[in-house]
Amino acid sequence: MPKLRIAIMTDEVGWHTRQLQAALRRRGAQGRCVDLAECHIDTNVAPHGLCIPGFGQELPHAVIVRGIAGGTFEQVTKRLGVLHALKAWGVPVYNDARAIERCVDKSMTSLLLLAAGIPTPPTWATESAAHAQRLTMREGARGHALVLKPLFGSQGKGLQLVGQVDGVFHPVPPLDKGYGRLAYLQRFVPPMTEPGFDWRVLVVGGRAITAMRRVSAHWVHNVAQGAHCEPQALTPELASLAEQAARALDMDYAGIDLLPGEPGGAMGHGIQVLEVNGIAAWQGLQRVTPFNIAQAIVDDLLDRCMARAPKLIACARLS
Repeated sequence: MPKLRIAIMTDEVGWHTRQLQAALRRRGAQGRCVDLAECHIDTNVAPHGLCIPGFGQELPHAVIVRGIAGGTFEQVTKRLGVLHALKAWGVPVYNDARAIERCVDKSMTSLLLLAAGIPTPPTWATESAAHAQRLTMREGARGHALVLKPLFGSQGKGLQLVGQVDGVFHPVPPLDKGYGRLAYLQRFVPPMTEPGFDWRVLVVGGRAITAMRRVSAHWVHNVAQGAHCEPQALTPELASLAEQAARALDMDYAGIDLLPGEPGGAMGHGIQVLEVNGIAAWQGLQRVTPFNIAQAIVDDLLDRCMARAPKLIACARLS
């Protein structure tokens, strides 16, 4: 029987893509890395109008989204449009474009977490520099620091503390340098321990499957910023909050970042969901996880998502 051919959409071939390709091979499938920037729309080429490098006039049997390169608004719109079109043609896309749009835009993530009743720090997003400065002064007067984040940032890059920081007021910096003239601000949750930590929980197919503590002397706990990973038992509370967050954003798989807090404290919550990552890296998490994470992702794609596309599987067997 011919193999299922899976497109791994990525702008960077490396450890994660090799892990996914190996996991696919173990299931008798083939994974081919494709850069969405190199995909084309051509309504004369095939009935579906899509040109996916390495697939000729055929569509892949499924897609795993591992990375989308940055670019102009027009370029990114086209790349997401290809993912939207693949799903419209019945190709399982893991995670699909709509899910990625929900989590890449941190303000939309915050709104959806709020709507689902999931505890998350107070958050503001405004295009007005004056408004951002006023609310920073107000929060600072109450003794709070705020975290200024790029709306589309990742891996802890570009984060700054503003407001009341160690007894000194820090104003909002110019927003035209790295922030797209928009202030996305989240109330800073002080660390409960020294050094501080947060949790990363991986949810696959709606179920939390593994977790870790990211420990750092710095207030930014991303592994890319120097935090180190420690094993973490997947407690019922961590699992439940992570699964709720992934469900609120309709994710096939997601890395959920959670922060410990003092129950009944200033924000009235203990554990809070900080971010939801729809193209989550798991190299650090794999070091403290006894099973193969890429295999869990691939198994979920083939056993759950592909089960919803029986016509595609039948086509694969006849191709």
